[in-house]
Amino acid sequence: MTRIFLAFCFFALGLNAPARAAWHEASSDHFLIYSDQKESDVRKFAERLERYHDTMRVLFDRPAEKPSPSNRVTIYALDSARDIRDLAGQDSKYLRGFYVPRAGGSLAVIPEVRSGRNETSQSELILLHEYAHHFLIGSSARAYPLWLSEGFAEFYGTAKFGSDGSVGVGLPSKNRSYELVLAQEVPIELLLDTQAYQANKSKRYDSFYGQSWALFHMLTFSEERKGQINLYLAELAQGKSEVEAATAAFGDLEQLDRDLSNYLRQRKISIYNIPSQLLKTGEIRIRRMNAAEAEMMPVRIRSKRGVDEDQAAALLPDARAIGAKYPGDPFVQAALAEAEFDAGNDQEAIAAADRAIAADPNRINAYIQKGYALARMAPDADDQDAAWKAVRRQFVKVNRIENDNPIPLMQFYLAYRGQGITPPDIAVQGLQRALELAPYDPQLRWMNANQYMADGKYARAAATLVPLANNPHPSPLSETARALMEEAQQKAANSATAEQGSD
Repeated sequence: MTRIFLAFCFFALGLNAPARAAWHEASSDHFLIYSDQKESDVRKFAERLERYHDTMRVLFDRPAEKPSPSNRVTIYALDSARDIRDLAGQDSKYLRGFYVPRAGGSLAVIPEVRSGRNETSQSELILLHEYAHHFLIGSSARAYPLWLSEGFAEFYGTAKFGSDGSVGVGLPSKNRSYELVLAQEVPIELLLDTQAYQANKSKRYDSFYGQSWALFHMLTFSEERKGQINLYLAELAQGKSEVEAATAAFGDLEQLDRDLSNYLRQRKISIYNIPSQLLKTGEIRIRRMNAAEAEMMPVRIRSKRGVDEDQAAALLPDARAIGAKYPGDPFVQAALAEAEFDAGNDQEAIAAADRAIAADPNRINAYIQKGYALARMAPDADDQDAAWKAVRRQFVKVNRIENDNPIPLMQFYLAYRGQGITPPDIAVQGLQRALELAPYDPQLRWMNANQYMADGKYARAAATLVPLANNPHPSPLSETARALMEEAQQKAANSATAEQGSD
């Protein structure tokens, strides 16, 4: 889903605006950043994000691992909030940007990356909150209750970056502090029960986020409740409901509520401060983008955000004009291939992709766009078998270049489905691996759940659907997922009963 930072509409990109400062690309282990700001600002921003990621890695005691290059979070950090408003086609002073989690293409668009005094801007705070969600979902296949998910993101999202390279987390947010004092309190039973809260929450602004932060903070630092959060997660993993797990782990919920109130009355609170020597940020590679790439950036940003049919048609003339100007630039031609595909022009998309690949044989997006075009053409081919084999070969090429990119794994599987053939085990295993690589992608999760249902693996299907069904941001997909999850749970229970009866 798209997480909207506040009011946002990204459909009026000013492609004909005068060129601004030089664009820079910052490439690090976990992020790819594009910005038209000074190199020093972009580098500092990338370093802070890597320190932030590694702070969570250290506290989670996870090994230092790198995602595949295409599966990093891409951030378009523009010059200012005004730039974002221009891109959005509106003049709201509350505009902050957006974040979209998806396989092989998670992205964020935010204003400003300047952090000269180790202070964190409001836009950066929002990005840190959303990346905490991204990290948490990527850390486990488990579904987390809403309070825990948001409490975790609030806990880490207020990170403070020390001038000595340290990172502090667990600091209170001013906004949440006001919320705890002024907003309507959420009863503890609703706070701990995602579905009950969503069904009964007041129309008034409440203190759910602030209370979630406070509860997560108390369970993290309170000596009296040491280990309870791990016990709670273990109870959830055993299949207990959120309230049952909370009661088993935390004890009497009214006492938990009283303890939380007392905890908030403390004059001082604990925080984690991770020293720089424990943090591994890896190499930050900065390059100034060439004139061709800079000119194509507005097209790329809009294409990566996603366009509908009308927007794709409106974007295409600019993409073609820039493509004709720079026929040998792989960045430009790959972006043109995507714009042509979005506009429904498969042969033109393939031609642009081929030009990009000729200039750079490892240009992943060009291979992917060519694969998409081949797949869309395949149903109309005279030789269906040959056409679909060509699609699969195309995505095998991508997989050989970048083995842990989830897109070719997913598309290899879909090429069998598109042909009307039952996917072989290797394709199903690839689909499952894609979800391991991108557990935050809702469509990928939905596809896996449906494959489990087709295979009669109902318990696996139900477990896969839980994060979708309990999505804190309800949508038609989450409602459909909840219905399928309940069906899977019932079928799993029936199968277990039948097995017991046959013993």
